[in-house]
Amino acid sequence: MEDIKFNKVVIFINSLVPLALLVWDAARGNLGANPIEFFLRTTGVLTLVFLLVTLTITPLRKYTGWNNLVKFRRMLGLYAFLYAFLHFITYIGFDRSLNFSSTIQDIVQRPFIAVGMAAFFLMIPLAVTSTNGMIKRLGGKNWQKLHRLSYPIAVGGVVHFYMIVKSDTTYPLLFGLILAGLLYYRFHAANEKTRQTLAANVKK
Repeated sequence: MEDIKFNKVVIFINSLVPLALLVWDAARGNLGANPIEFFLRTTGVLTLVFLLVTLTITPLRKYTGWNNLVKFRRMLGLYAFLYAFLHFITYIGFDRSLNFSSTIQDIVQRPFIAVGMAAFFLMIPLAVTSTNGMIKRLGGKNWQKLHRLSYPIAVGGVVHFYMIVKSDTTYPLLFGLILAGLLYYRFHAANEKTRQTLAANVKK
């Protein structure tokens, strides 16, 4: 138990390091010629990183036997939401200057923003239901079904990133490759569970 608490503290601190560095660089004026775009890109990439790390917990736990990894999954998912929220607020508050008519027009003219918005809004119910109380209220099975939205959210995030990049698609494709592997694991695990259930029913 002490190791879990210590590891949670380590994850908590290290997950905030990128944000602390961003704020430090912003305060010193070291975000380049277009600080808003730099902040948007960085928080967007961090969102994807935390999303994919969160989705990696289950297969990593299965293949390594490190069952305690599951205790860090919700924390990592909340950090994914934190960086997505900062990404969203930066776009609405600084890039669009809280001009909602301009924002709607921008969404219509640039489809990648609509994709990113959809992925972000799908994250909100996951963040809201991340507490133990909400798990009990929804029930374990319903909670798990809801949190399967993590996969379409990640797909939307990768597509959003790919659509933004104009020339070098290396990083979006790398994220896409990792996500494809995680989706393959998900479908394979689901099919394996179905086969085991059918086999058990046949034996009965």
